[in-house]
Amino acid sequence: MRIGLLGTGPWARMAHAPALGAHPELDFAGVWGRRPDAAKELADEHGTRAYDDVDALLADVDAVAVALPPAVQADLAARAARAGCHLLLDKPLATTVEQGRAVVEAARESGVASVVFFTSRFLAETDAWIGEQAGVEGWFTGRAEWLGSVFTSESPFADSPWRQEKGALWDVGPHALSVLLPVLGEVREVAAAAHGPGDTVHLVLTHTGGASSTLTLSLTAPPAAAGAGVELRGATGVALLPESSEGVVPALVRAGDALLTAARTGQAHPCDAAFALRVTEILVEAETLLGGGSGTPTA
Repeated sequence: MRIGLLGTGPWARMAHAPALGAHPELDFAGVWGRRPDAAKELADEHGTRAYDDVDALLADVDAVAVALPPAVQADLAARAARAGCHLLLDKPLATTVEQGRAVVEAARESGVASVVFFTSRFLAETDAWIGEQAGVEGWFTGRAEWLGSVFTSESPFADSPWRQEKGALWDVGPHALSVLLPVLGEVREVAAAAHGPGDTVHLVLTHTGGASSTLTLSLTAPPAAAGAGVELRGATGVALLPESSEGVVPALVRAGDALLTAARTGQAHPCDAAFALRVTEILVEAETLLGGGSGTPTA
């Protein structure tokens, strides 16, 4: 399968481009970016072609991987789907329900496969744990903490405009939801949402199966306090999300495997655009409760 990359920023450089280049069944056919010079530099690093015209790239490939801000991703993903390209997307799918729904509808109408890269779902150890806990009955409550130090360290993502605007709710919230939803079930209600320090937010969810969950999300945690964890409590006891020793590139290679399988079989992957749309809907509900402001306060 010939695949092109849309995007040239830090995430494209450290994750997408290496994964596409390493995948044994994907032909990394080209790069397009909003900055042509950056696209040429990244393409040269990986021995592929830089495209100045995104539609020319879409015409030359069978699939695209997208490493762009969510609002930009959503519009280009729908455009790529209408051009007949399978979609390897990043979270969040979009920052509005309308944009997310447009991607889902374009993929459905064109009959293309979609996979959205929720990291924990493509790390072998954590994905196996999620599948195991999803088969356990009687969960009473869950707690997820995703604490990053993007804005309190030398992170390459600290200058990301969309992260500065949308904050932890939209950047790490999708990771937490991607773990909780398959285990505790559909969210019936975002019962509460409150601001914490910096861009930190706290959410309380109720699930259709009767369980509740809490999420604490931040990109402004002190570096010594950063980390992610999920704890489940129920009739069978307590379960903790295991840490993974895998890096992001092997996980993205596995996401490429998932896209190939979905394209070949026509069977939707659990982390397809429709699932990512549901995550977007939940985040919009939370943002509304938060008063529309979830980003990082500026001095």
